Parts: sequence; C-alpha cells; structure tokens
Amino acid sequence: MPDLKNIKSALISVFHKEGLDEILNQLHRDGVEFYSTGGTQTFIESLGYPCCPVESLTGYPSILGGRVKTLHPKIFGGILNRREHAGDQAQIGQYEIPEIDLVIVDLYPFRETVASGASEEEIIEKIDIGGISLIRAAAKNFQDVVIVASQAQYAALSQMLAKQGASSTLAERKEFAKEAFAVSSGYDSAIFNYFDQNEGSHFRQAFDNAETLRYGENPHQKGVFYGDWSELFDKIQGKEISYNNLLDIHSAVDLISEFDELTFAVLKHNNACGIASRPTVKDAWEAALAGDPVSAFGGVLICNAPIDAAAAEAINRIFFEIIVAPAYDPEAVEILSQKKNRILLVQKQSPKATVQFRSLLNGVLLQDKDLSVQTEMDLKIVTSQSPNKQEITDLLFANKLVKHTKSNAIVLAKNKQLCAGGVGQTSRVDALKQAIEKARSFGFDLQGAVMASDAFFPFPDCVEIAHEAGITAVVQPGGSIKDNLSVEYCNQNNMSMVMTGVRHFKH
Repeated sequence: MPDLKNIKSALISVFHKEGLDEILNQLHRDGVEFYSTGGTQTFIESLGYPCCPVESLTGYPSILGGRVKTLHPKIFGGILNRREHAGDQAQIGQYEIPEIDLVIVDLYPFRETVASGASEEEIIEKIDIGGISLIRAAAKNFQDVVIVASQAQYAALSQMLAKQGASSTLAERKEFAKEAFAVSSGYDSAIFNYFDQNEGSHFRQAFDNAETLRYGENPHQKGVFYGDWSELFDKIQGKEISYNNLLDIHSAVDLISEFDELTFAVLKHNNACGIASRPTVKDAWEAALAGDPVSAFGGVLICNAPIDAAAAEAINRIFFEIIVAPAYDPEAVEILSQKKNRILLVQKQSPKATVQFRSLLNGVLLQDKDLSVQTEMDLKIVTSQSPNKQEITDLLFANKLVKHTKSNAIVLAKNKQLCAGGVGQTSRVDALKQAIEKARSFGFDLQGAVMASDAFFPFPDCVEIAHEAGITAVVQPGGSIKDNLSVEYCNQNNMSMVMTGVRHFKH
C-alpha cells in the first residue's frame, strides 16, 4: 500500500477501557510509544507497557480538578502539525514538540448523566473539554493522524492494526475523521438540548447507528433508519425490516400504548383496519380480524399481552408480515415461525419521545407529540340524553382509535371492537359514508354502535347520516360555531353526544 503512514506514537485518554487491552497489545508489539493521563495511564502500565505521562511532556500537572490536562501546545502541536509542511516541521523542532500519530479518546458520559437525574453541577462537570478538543484537532489533521473518538470505533482500529500493523491509509484516516465529527456533533447537540430545555430556539438532533434499508417508501427510493432499534425490540426471526414496515410498527406501537385492557390490533398503511379488547388474546385477535379480514392480509399485528399457543394457531391461518407482542409462549414461537420470512418482534418498552419532527420544504417541522388521552371525566355531555355505561366504554375506545387514524377520520365501534373506520378523506361526510359501507360489507350491525370524529362537525349532516345507520352515541371535540345544530339533531332523535374539547388531527 503506497500511501501507508506509520503510527509511531499514540495519545490515549479514555473513559471506557473495555476492549482497549487488545489494541494496546497490537500497538506495543509494533513499537508505538504511548502518552496518557490519569486512569488510562495507570491502566496501560498495569498491562506492563511503558507510558509517558502527559504531565512530563507539558511540564504542567492536571489542574482545576482535572478540567485541564491535555490543553497545551505540546499536545495540540504534536497532533496538528502538518508532516509535509516545512514551516510546521521547523516549529515543532524548535519547541521540541513530539509528533502524535494516533489519538484514542472518548468523551465524558454527558447524555447518561442527564438521563440519570443528576444535579446540574454533576451534569456540567460531564461536559468534556479536553476530549472534544483532541477529537477535533486529530480529525482536522486526518492527512497525518488517526483519530478514534469512541469505544464504538475500537473494533475498526483493531481490524486495521491486525491487517497492516501500526500504519494507516489516507482513506482509513479520513473514515475515522468522519466518524469523529459524527461523535463531536452528536455530543454538542446533546449539550445544546440540555440547555435549551425544549424551548425550541434551534433545531439540533443527532442519531447514530445508521441501518441501510432495502429501499425507501418505494423501490426507487433510498432508505436509512437512524437509531437504536434494539432498545425497543428483540427480533426473534424474519426478513429484513423495510421502511414501510417501520412506519407501520411505529403506528402500531403508538396505538396499542393507549390501551390498558388486553387489546389486539391489525394495521395496514399506518391505520388500524381491526382492533378489539377482549379477555383472551385469541378472542381479541378474532374480533380484531373481523373488523376487516381483507385488509388484514399482509398487515402488521400487535398485542399488548403475551401470545399463547391457542392464539398463535388462530393467527397462523392468515398471511401477515409482522407481529409485535411483549412475549410469546414457546409453543407460539414454534407455530408462528413456520413462515421463515414472517417477522416476530418482542416489544421491550415503548418509545420515550415527547416531540415529533419531519423534514419539509427547506426546513424541519416540529411539534409536541399528541399525548392527550381522554377519560370519562373529560367527556362533557351536551345532549339531553346521556350515554349509557356501555356507550361510554365504547366512546372512549373509539376516541383512542380515531386519534391514531389519518384525517379526516371517523371511527365506528361497538362492544370494544372496531366496526369500521373512514380514513384520510377530504370530507368528513365521505369518511363517515366509507365507514358505514365498510362495516355493513363485513356484516356488522351498527344499531347501538358509537361514532368518534377526530374534529368537530361544521354541519349536522354527519350526525344525521350516523343516526340513519343506527348510531346512538357520538364523541367529538366540539368547537364549531354551529355545534348547536348537531346537538339539536341528537336531542330530537334520542342520540347522546359528548364533547372532549381536544382535536386529534393526524396527517
């Protein structure tokens, strides 16, 4: 390799030492000189390798409680000097600055300290100064220096050393520099967001762990997922998860999180085509499937209770792409694994995000996540007739569901089961007509069913159509200047209506 540069010296100062011993062994074997500080120096010497303390190089001890250790011209000059630049070489010779060819450094665990609920004083002390400066300096001078900026890069460094000894190519150094700037930018984003305290003065987000997908929404589009998938799920088996799968899984997880009672849902294109709450998983599955057995084909299934063998036998009769549950009985895994491409996911926890953002136009749109959940106490009865106990249960069920349905949305429900939804229509009337027609096509009796709307009714036409179909109770946010027209129609036709005061548009 004609562009190889030898590594003759290394500055090593890390918080995480797991996996470092093999790298030190490889470097020492090739005669690399070590410089270090504090605990890392002690660690290197404990392995029997000679190590020059940074203090002996700079002439200064670690000061200010460890805040200043490596911030010195003899350190940064050794990193930043350009090996092919005559002026740089003359100056490092004049000031007796040794060249540093490899920097291995990581950063104080700032995010982890914030997440732990530590005091502000403890958090501020975890803002790394020396480490971030070393990373930027070494990455800037990638023409001559290798920078390893996190424990995640130990494996790549070890592989390089095993392949060609203590040396690197320009392409390798540039790759390490790229990863280093990813580390530093992500770290600074976390610090900014701590100080911003959700004020939204600037938009700074950073996600690691890029996973290239088969394609994006369509085969001609590139797709990548950034984030730690393994925090939320364990994958038991199945094919590679696609871009569209991720969108459906996200919608499914958000929907099922609304329900405490045992509930099973089937989703297609981010909307529920079937959902029901029942005493057993098998019963809940069969009731959910009845909501739309046609759309369930190739869908995404989710349940908030462990899947047992009886339920698995019933579920296994149809083709579906993904099932998500908190656990599976061994017999259920055996049954559901019969189709090798079928994706089985164990959901370990729910996403913790409280904000949502998306790119559009030439910027980013950000909002608080819709975490508003209505209870019976939030239902304001606005009609002379009050809903009965079963209707209240169904109204709350339908209202949770319409919140997670693309607008304009209407949901029809009965006995804690989705009868049908009108999804993503430009007219609320069209959404209702779609729901009624669909419910009837699958044999649902809408007499005594309830209706939920994601937004107010500007005219009484929806309650008129609902009444003719057999709907007896309605939940909507209210807020129209003509609310009274819908209320009056309900009063004249023995329908009950409740208002929540909370709109649930979803686009």
